Amino acid sequence: MGTLFVGGALTLTLAALAYPSMLGLTTVSTAPSRVIAQTQWGPLTEADRDFVVKVRAAGLWEYPVGQIGLQKGQSKAVITASQHLIDGHAALDTTCRKIAPMLNITLPNLASPQQQGFVTTLNADTGKQFDVDFANILRMTHGSIFNTVAKIRSTTENTLVRALADQANDTVLDHITVMEKTGLVDFDQVLFQQTTPPKLPDTDLTPPPPAAGQAPVVLTPPPTATATPVALPPPSK
Repeated sequence: MGTLFVGGALTLTLAALAYPSMLGLTTVSTAPSRVIAQTQWGPLTEADRDFVVKVRAAGLWEYPVGQIGLQKGQSKAVITASQHLIDGHAALDTTCRKIAPMLNITLPNLASPQQQGFVTTLNADTGKQFDVDFANILRMTHGSIFNTVAKIRSTTENTLVRALADQANDTVLDHITVMEKTGLVDFDQVLFQQTTPPKLPDTDLTPPPPAAGQAPVVLTPPPTATATPVALPPPSK
């Protein structure tokens, strides 16, 4: 697996993507538990809001990576994993777009510059290298966000965010599993990248806000979709 990561710049990019706090939004407060709104579905904290944005941002780069994988994957397992990415993130994105206006959360229409750069890099991969990088990058990022999903699920008092966390938990675990089934995951390298924090500017790690009046980008479910958005709970008060 000596060719797992090509060049220092790519390694740094992959490391950045591994960290949950960098998967979509730079937190504007040092207190994630700070309540920023009282809603019909319970209090909304900074951590809750950031989580919704992170889920949306993750789909904005992983969904197109799934599309790339369908075209460039060299093995049946990578093609299957690509199908799971498209299916799972389309369903998660539907939930995000439903709950965001209910909670007054602005969603990005583009992934962060680092995430966009990652898609470009993977798009340039060819042959077996694509499969290796695809499996390891996505196993790493999903392994990291899995911890964030669990934390949000166990701490949020907002029932809409809790529903999204339930769906994200199932989706992320599914994606971890299909990446491992490729047989290409270098666990030592993946764990190293997950536990070694990068030092990158916030501007590289934050998705740009949408232009005023711009309609949300829709991640269209595939014709054979099996993942479905969650049923949203009624107001709690």
